Amino acid sequence: MTTHATPVAVLSEEKQSFFRQPKAVWATALAAVFAFMGIGLVDPILPAIAENLDASPSQVSLLFTSYFLVTAVAMLVTGVISSRVGGKKTLLLGLGLIVVFASLAGLSGDVATLVGFRAGWGLGNALFVATALAVIVGVASGGTATAIILYEAALGLGISLGPLLGALLGGWQWRAPFFGTAALMAAAFVALTILLPATPAPATKTSLRDPLRALGHRGLRTTASSALFYNYGFFTILAFTPFVLGMDAYGIGAVFFGWGLMVAVFSVLVAPLLQRRLGTTRVLLLTLGALALVLVGLALAAERSVTAVVVLVIVSGALLGVNNTLYTELAMGVSDAPRPVASAGYNFVRWLGGALAPFAATTLAELYNPQATYAVAAVMVLVAAAVVFLGRASLMHAAEVGE
Repeated sequence: MTTHATPVAVLSEEKQSFFRQPKAVWATALAAVFAFMGIGLVDPILPAIAENLDASPSQVSLLFTSYFLVTAVAMLVTGVISSRVGGKKTLLLGLGLIVVFASLAGLSGDVATLVGFRAGWGLGNALFVATALAVIVGVASGGTATAIILYEAALGLGISLGPLLGALLGGWQWRAPFFGTAALMAAAFVALTILLPATPAPATKTSLRDPLRALGHRGLRTTASSALFYNYGFFTILAFTPFVLGMDAYGIGAVFFGWGLMVAVFSVLVAPLLQRRLGTTRVLLLTLGALALVLVGLALAAERSVTAVVVLVIVSGALLGVNNTLYTELAMGVSDAPRPVASAGYNFVRWLGGALAPFAATTLAELYNPQATYAVAAVMVLVAAAVVFLGRASLMHAAEVGE
């Protein structure tokens, strides 16, 4: 007689497999937390940087644009490097570059120099982030889904702690967060050197064109294209809102710490539950629609109610957390391309949205008003939803739970 596990038993088994991981997984995940802290680290100190370096908001926003533009383009070479030297050496190279360029950023005397060093930081980030996901998927116990949740947990935790660290150090001196990041990444470098076993280079070498070829798959192309527009909305909230809040570094850090906690909790705990009940594409469409409404709310609240802006930003973290997990799962499972190749192609496209949004958002506000900035972001998120809706048939190759 065949017995079937109950849903409670399945959830219990998944929970146990989540926490029962090799030390190498936890070391890589911790290093990923530190790496993702770099994304929101500058958030609380954006007004202070603008004031101390005599720069406009749009000029300061280039700290995000240069970082993500280089990250996006570098995604195309991460596979080339990791397939020749192995995952561990690629991770260490990425961490080393972040240590160097974060330190140099802290020594910058003008905004142009700071933007340039932030671009170098983006190169190190690309090498580390793309490879970290592949390494975690490769060595984690519990399968790909568990590995992705671990990765998204690191992303959420890093995004939440980044603004907090930026506020604590930036409230003292705007240069301090850069040196703090360099110290954390140096510690991560040591930890991975000791705890992560050597990862041999794959038998098959990846070429520069492989990630672009992978995007020839309609499902992966649909996922990446939607994520590009979604990331425009994501980074409008992250990179532009500090200028609307009118708070000091501690206040901005507190708001985005709460935002980041929502990203972390909803990406790890809530996204899998919604996915089981409704299916990936259905949840994605619902959360993208809700995010567009939040951005409309921010457009109405900007310069009228700081309290409303704070509440809407924190609510957006919940929606962003769910979306991050679903997009990553689709990118990893929708095509037959090797995961590192699919990840590189997907991240190349989606980070272009992160590169465009900060500069476009602040420039729109300077030319028009903050309402225009958030309204455009809402339209972009609706475009992301439309791409998913029109390409939903191509996404069925991924595991659609509940559909």
